[in-house]
Amino acid sequence: MGMYIVYRSPGGIMSARIVEVEAYIGRDDPACHAAAGPTRRNRVMFGPPGFSYIYFIYGMYHCLNFVTEAEGFPAAVLLRAAEPCDGLETMLSNSGKRQVEGLLGGPGKFCRAFGLTRAQNGLDLTGDQLFLEDRGEARPTVARSPRVGVTRAARRQWRFQVAGPPKASGG
Repeated sequence: MGMYIVYRSPGGIMSARIVEVEAYIGRDDPACHAAAGPTRRNRVMFGPPGFSYIYFIYGMYHCLNFVTEAEGFPAAVLLRAAEPCDGLETMLSNSGKRQVEGLLGGPGKFCRAFGLTRAQNGLDLTGDQLFLEDRGEARPTVARSPRVGVTRAARRQWRFQVAGPPKASGG
């Protein structure tokens, strides 16, 4: 929370401050894509930490996750919302929007604005194309709540967001 996600896209550099995430942890988490074991879709989750896991959902949205645990233990953090910083014109163009409000307020909205698709699945997040950046800012106060849009293991308090209004993804 409070770190920046940076993408050096073909259209230019974009960055955003991460303000909301959700955790999906291991095969014992029925809401985790890895609960049923490795598949072609989730294979990157079973690899080493520090890689992007991007999946396509509902036939229309891409969602960016960060693989977080040791190789062989599938876990990832879903980026739910962020505040735009650099490359705002590119984000607006990619999203087809004219206003900043709500631009990155959901996992699908974030990927659309950044132009992320399955083509960026498996990128090394310590590389120079898609990466996290610490800009030396004070760490924000973080609030916890249940994850959004899941029915299995719905009560787990694995949604984290920068405390205080506004709620980034509205959930």
